Amino acid sequence: MDTPFSTIAVVGLGTMGTGIAEVLARAGREVIGIDIDDAAARQAVASLEASTARAVQRERMTQEERRDALARFRTFSDLQAAAEAELVIEVVPETYEIKQQLFRELDAIVSPTAVLATGTNALSVTRLAAESQHPERVLGLHFFNPAPAMKLVEVVSSVLTAPPAVEAVTALARELGKEPVAVGDRPGFVADGLLFGYLNQAAAMYEANYASREDIDAAMKLGCGLPMGPLALLDLIGIDTARTVLEAMYSASHDRLHAPAPVLGQLAAAGLTGRKSGRGFYTYAEPGSQSVVPDALTPAGDAGAGAGRAVRSVGVAGSGTMASGIAEVFAKAGYDVVLAARSQEKADTAKARIAKSLERSVAKGRLTAGARDETLARITAAGSLDSFAGVDLAVEAVAEDLLVKQQLFATLDKVCRPGAVLATTTSSLPVVAIARATSRPEDVIGMHFFNPAPAMKLVEVVRTVLTADDVHATVREVCGKVRKHPVDCGDRAGFIVNALLFPYLNNAIKMVEEHYASLDDIDAAMKLGGGYPMGPFELLDVVGLDVSLAIEKVLHSEFRDPGLAPAPLLEHLVAAGCLGRKTGRGFREYARR
Repeated sequence: MDTPFSTIAVVGLGTMGTGIAEVLARAGREVIGIDIDDAAARQAVASLEASTARAVQRERMTQEERRDALARFRTFSDLQAAAEAELVIEVVPETYEIKQQLFRELDAIVSPTAVLATGTNALSVTRLAAESQHPERVLGLHFFNPAPAMKLVEVVSSVLTAPPAVEAVTALARELGKEPVAVGDRPGFVADGLLFGYLNQAAAMYEANYASREDIDAAMKLGCGLPMGPLALLDLIGIDTARTVLEAMYSASHDRLHAPAPVLGQLAAAGLTGRKSGRGFYTYAEPGSQSVVPDALTPAGDAGAGAGRAVRSVGVAGSGTMASGIAEVFAKAGYDVVLAARSQEKADTAKARIAKSLERSVAKGRLTAGARDETLARITAAGSLDSFAGVDLAVEAVAEDLLVKQQLFATLDKVCRPGAVLATTTSSLPVVAIARATSRPEDVIGMHFFNPAPAMKLVEVVRTVLTADDVHATVREVCGKVRKHPVDCGDRAGFIVNALLFPYLNNAIKMVEEHYASLDDIDAAMKLGGGYPMGPFELLDVVGLDVSLAIEKVLHSEFRDPGLAPAPLLEHLVAAGCLGRKTGRGFREYARR
């Protein structure tokens, strides 16, 4: 099987097959495109012509290179055309019956030394290989959409696959400019194995009417830096396709997190499969369009939210990074801010941290010296919460401990004037339990900023069953004035972002525990295949393993789902004091500063 793969057949010329064919043709391979639908073949040629024309226009290839690439791509409707191929990549519909029949037919057509690769992301490669007379030459070669742009390729070995076949295909992937990741045979592999569980939970969250589709998508884009929100991504992937992948994952794992949310089945049965049909979670201008158009579920904005309370001054309780960041946000927006800590010294230290942050903004040209001085002048550092007597909005940003927060709110209840809004920045604790520490729970709301507060645009606005309408309206108005994007959610563990993020991180840890893939391969898969700004283990070490474990425990306690139980490896690392970057060692080791 030591072959250069100079001639490669791609069977199935849909979006993915066409993209793979383009990658191969532009890399100098002779490509045999096969599809029983002549229209699909014509569309594939037209797509390659259009994409290479754009590449010439953008000076990424010459006219001669374009002509050569187009000449290397030939299309056929008969599978017999694959006879001369040294590698066959199938990208036909995601069913065992179709793929197994294809492998049986290929056995009678291609050379015994040819490698057969399935593009499946959900089906068992082993089961497919078992249908071949030469199972040792069958493997998985999972490209990501759009294939020309996405760098990740998962190379999937079954227990039957011969190592030389894996080596040859891995070498090809590198020659194509891709980053191959070696994985074993289980549904979803690495990237989709982590991605689809997260997408499924987002669909279930929407189905439960916990948050709107727009707020769920905005929360994950702004709170995690993802290129797309989960519901928009499901529409892009295809809701029917996503459900097929989840069914395969659930049949293998029996993990409730992989059991397809009923809404996916309902939408698929109704033909509302996402962009390709013109409607899924969102409505599109036409089938295949990426342009979202308003529909009956599109929010009308805050026009009907009601009038909020006047806010001119803000109190921020706390002296840590979060508290100083929030105080900076409000002061920059023109509010008078009282920054209160347990002592005057701590409050002065927090204000000094703000001064350094503002100085960095001046040095980078993002802020003028005059604006820096005006912002600092609006902040009063105080050593007692008594200084909150006149504020209109009090925001606490102290330790993530329920008793500590309850004691603080009991004090705010006595200190703050009647009608003042009291907000907690908790990321995981029940807001109503904090509110009940006061005599005015209707004035209490969650206002979850993300770290670093000056840079992160998202604020999760958390209403309890007791929160007054005008308090909710006030916080949304204030978010707009400080240039933050508010998303509404109810008072349950994790709110939107952490409830979707931390099960994904926990599942990544389980992959390592099971020796399915390495830390580096998992991080690479999610960055290259999912567009994540950081891999899960990079992120865990930044967040802190102790913080991550605490959030996992809260989620598990609230939802009682066995799949949410913290991974033992996470608990062991925390017990050993390996908490991530802040201790110099977590999932990886870091140089001491």
